[in-house]
Amino acid sequence: MRVLGLISGTSIDGIDVAAADLHATGEELVLIPLGHLELDYPESLRTGLLAALPPGECSAEQLTRLDTGVGKAFATAALEGIDRLTEGRADLVTSLGQTVFHWVENGTVEGTLQLGQPAWIAERTGLPVVADLRARDVAAGGHGAPLASTLDALWLRSLVDAGRKPAAALNIGGIANLTVVTPEGDPLAYDTGPGNALIDAAAVQVSGGGLRSDRDGALATSGRVRADLLERLLDDPYYAAPPPKSTGKERFHAGYFRTAAEGLPPIADADLLATLTELTAVTIARECARHRVHTVLASGGGVANPALLRALAAHLPAGALATSEELGLPASAKEAYLTAVLGWLTWHGLPANVPSATGAAGPRLLGGITPGSGPLSLPPPRREAITRLRVAAASQQPVGDINART
Repeated sequence: MRVLGLISGTSIDGIDVAAADLHATGEELVLIPLGHLELDYPESLRTGLLAALPPGECSAEQLTRLDTGVGKAFATAALEGIDRLTEGRADLVTSLGQTVFHWVENGTVEGTLQLGQPAWIAERTGLPVVADLRARDVAAGGHGAPLASTLDALWLRSLVDAGRKPAAALNIGGIANLTVVTPEGDPLAYDTGPGNALIDAAAVQVSGGGLRSDRDGALATSGRVRADLLERLLDDPYYAAPPPKSTGKERFHAGYFRTAAEGLPPIADADLLATLTELTAVTIARECARHRVHTVLASGGGVANPALLRALAAHLPAGALATSEELGLPASAKEAYLTAVLGWLTWHGLPANVPSATGAAGPRLLGGITPGSGPLSLPPPRREAITRLRVAAASQQPVGDINART
């Protein structure tokens, strides 16, 4: 089955598109990557989305306009992905949409909102669309995140079984999340805290809007870590809270580090970026140490920041840090491939959450299905569970061997 996955992360950089051939052999799901794209949002839409994020305010009218705008942008991205990645042939589109609010109170998620009306995608492509993937997990008492745990738990299983040591998949988007798989026990996954969110917000602030991010970590590299500010930032009770837990930009935004810096001696721009980069690295590394992780496979936009990777590697055991590409999934597109996997599971009547990771009461089918131009014809639900995932090239051979490296 050929599935297109669409997502825009919390950094709101644009729309990630990935196409995959997916088929099951017994309990193994085989994923053949067909390629991926990253497409920019129209600038006016991106500006509107950023303005709607906390602590900004958003009216019902603005929210409706943004929901439609994201839906249309995702529809355009889907058409381009089908044309460029699948030779015009796809069976299903899955959309994780654009998260604009994640409602957490006293450690409990009460709701989560992803924009991007799937009807626009179905109408433009003629294909059925699986969307709104987080809400059912939340309704079952979970955090609706990190759904990356679904792919990661399946993907890392063979690696962990072979090496008999814990491994983790790390995604550094606006928020950083970690999935830990051990030889025994259920997978564990949660948001560790800010990934790029504070770094990006600081880059925008110090550049007067000229930068969206700290390109190549240049500002952080030229600065020094301010221990006084870092100490205040690390005092946030979120880090001490036990998993499962999740967070978002409604907590980690520009006002957050401004408040933390109040009363401190003036902080140079480069020092601010160095300190926020160190915060992301330290908080991730502490969680890896907590679980005695032997291998960390990183993905997401943060992998493109060499200053962040250097800081993270300095806090992890030597040789522990690698990228997801070493096991065949491009670091910049792993979340889009995740989205394709989630859609495949839903289409085949299989639960797509990991309760031990999200905190849900149990396994749940995720999302809703918007029919395409033809009759909706679902396959019979699979009776056999999927317990592992293998990334393969077109020749069906496995990609990468992380055990050879470690």
